[in-house]
Amino acid sequence: MSKDFPAGFPAQDCGGDRPAPAARLGAVEPYEHVTQRQERRPWVVGVSGASGTPYAAAVVRGLLAAGEAVDLVVSRASRLTLLDETGISFRDAHWRDDLRSWLERGADGKPHTFETEVADPALADVRYWAAGDFAAGPSSGSYPAKGMLIVPASTACVAGVALGLSKDLLQRVASVTLKERRPLVVAVRETPLSGQTLKQLVALDEAGAVVLPASPAFYAGATHIQDLVDFVAGRVLDAAGVPHQLYRRWRGELGEARSPG
Repeated sequence: MSKDFPAGFPAQDCGGDRPAPAARLGAVEPYEHVTQRQERRPWVVGVSGASGTPYAAAVVRGLLAAGEAVDLVVSRASRLTLLDETGISFRDAHWRDDLRSWLERGADGKPHTFETEVADPALADVRYWAAGDFAAGPSSGSYPAKGMLIVPASTACVAGVALGLSKDLLQRVASVTLKERRPLVVAVRETPLSGQTLKQLVALDEAGAVVLPASPAFYAGATHIQDLVDFVAGRVLDAAGVPHQLYRRWRGELGEARSPG
């Protein structure tokens, strides 16, 4: 068979003296060098449209205070809730500025001074993914996430995750988290709960998720609404195994929270 090719046809692409791939594509870093890098492994925080955006802010503050990287997914419905509860319009193009303002708000939606302030260097390790971006990193099981915390989780979000609908990026990441056997904490915020929602929560539990109702306790000596928010956020972080100092833990001493100091 003739090896003659039409003029201009790149014969080297069909055999013969082809250059090595590295020479054609540029220097390729050996795989072992890539794997030795310190890999960023974030917690994905998903915020759905349920009331309770202060819970999400407290969880993000707690993660950053613990030195954890954060990937943030804010659903479209949650933007309306955030606007109503804090007055903040969360914008894709200005998400970092809006997140900073959000983290500076207390449970009453007003500027609040926290014991541990979130510094700008910590915010540098936050990535934001738009809710409609199905090509986002966390949408793939190969993306190196530690797990996912859905705070707050609406009943619509619970249904979508339980049924595996993947209607938006938040639901898709939750499905990926379950299939990869990574921690998934679902802080459902609704009352009362219908029988259908209860069945869906049981399905999530059986799939390996931690179902964590946003239900604050009062033994920790809460004196402000922010204390109740921090208790729920702390329990979310407990479920994820992230250390924090958001609330006073029970130590078996009655009335301890009412004692001075």
